[in-house]
Amino acid sequence: MANSKIVVGVDIGSSKIATVIGQLQEDSVNILGVAESASRGIKKGQIVDIEEAASSINISLDAAERMAGYSVDSVFVSMSGIHIVSQNSKGIVAISASNQEISAGDLDRVLEAAGAISIPSSTVILHVLPKTFTVDGETGIRDPIGMTGVRLEVDTHIITANAVSVKNIQKVLEQDAGVNVASVVFAGLASSLSALTETEKELGVIMIDIGAGVTNICIYVDGALSYSSVIPIGARHITNDLAIGLRISLESAEKIKLHLSNKYVKKGRFQEEKSQEEPQDEMDLAGLKLVEDLKKVSQKTLIDGIIKPRLNELFTMVGIELKKSGFATQTPAGVVITGGGAKTAGAQDCAKRMLSMPVRVGLPTNITGLIDDVENPTFATAVGLLIYANSFKSEKEQGYLAGLSSFLNFKFTNGLFSSFRKFIKTFTPK
Repeated sequence: MANSKIVVGVDIGSSKIATVIGQLQEDSVNILGVAESASRGIKKGQIVDIEEAASSINISLDAAERMAGYSVDSVFVSMSGIHIVSQNSKGIVAISASNQEISAGDLDRVLEAAGAISIPSSTVILHVLPKTFTVDGETGIRDPIGMTGVRLEVDTHIITANAVSVKNIQKVLEQDAGVNVASVVFAGLASSLSALTETEKELGVIMIDIGAGVTNICIYVDGALSYSSVIPIGARHITNDLAIGLRISLESAEKIKLHLSNKYVKKGRFQEEKSQEEPQDEMDLAGLKLVEDLKKVSQKTLIDGIIKPRLNELFTMVGIELKKSGFATQTPAGVVITGGGAKTAGAQDCAKRMLSMPVRVGLPTNITGLIDDVENPTFATAVGLLIYANSFKSEKEQGYLAGLSSFLNFKFTNGLFSSFRKFIKTFTPK
């Protein structure tokens, strides 16, 4: 039964591997199992050691399987890295039917036409996302199936990735972890599906997914993804700065960073920093059991002297990307920050100051079941993979995963017309 289908999302990050197993429902996802493991063999979103990466993924998968009581055979997997590039493209086709009624086959052909772009041989297309359709010059159409016309056009957002990186992810999961890869999904797209509201997308919003090694940026304008990119800086850089500044190990620096971040979280909800300020500046580290003989440290020194300068750099780079996109004046809904780095002390404040926009922390939405385990920006990508799966339809066997296809190509049967319309509506504005 379609509404009881169980899907699995694996978020492969530079610091952790998060696996979420969920049961698809009409308007939500019921979370059945959640697990995360320390990430090894992965740097800046790319696999650098297949054996270690496979071991980390297996640990996470096994733990999630035990919790859910479900044996995983197919997964949706996230991908990030600075090799991710996006561009907008247009496709135009003539309506094939004699009665000039637009069918799902016409949408297939127009997306194929939009995806027929010139890209390097070392690159494959991950997504061809429709923004809006035009029928005989009539613009702004969201769902053209059933309409009558002679010419169909589509504006799309295309996301490409390095072919070797895609193949490495597929190899690790299929050969070493023993599960099939249903689809490789850009991590920023997955996060935006779980953390953004439809209203925000419609108004125009910037989604910043701060991971450990990289930060993903997605800009929505008029309800559709219009720009996406990856910048090579993340929360691990903050950990490195703390380690250097305090002359301690990376492990100890991570403990201090997380301890400090937790001060800004109350009952799972993210508060404004000003309301969470403590009268005392000295932070007691005795309970963290650090290897180094470091008992107390100035909280102000840590935040203002070490953490905020790095955050300022990150959001300055985001501002540069925003200007490059050309959509700087089209995002009145402001900024949504998510990912593990969103929990960093001072992140919200820095984003507001550097970008001069309203900022909120994005948590996964439209979920039931084990809500407490995933209601955290850390799991935005993993939950987003399940939401993506809810509207995903299988690509042809020799698709982009094998590095053989240069465009998104759907299989259609009569019974898939409504499903395809649902898929299209996921990525086009309301």
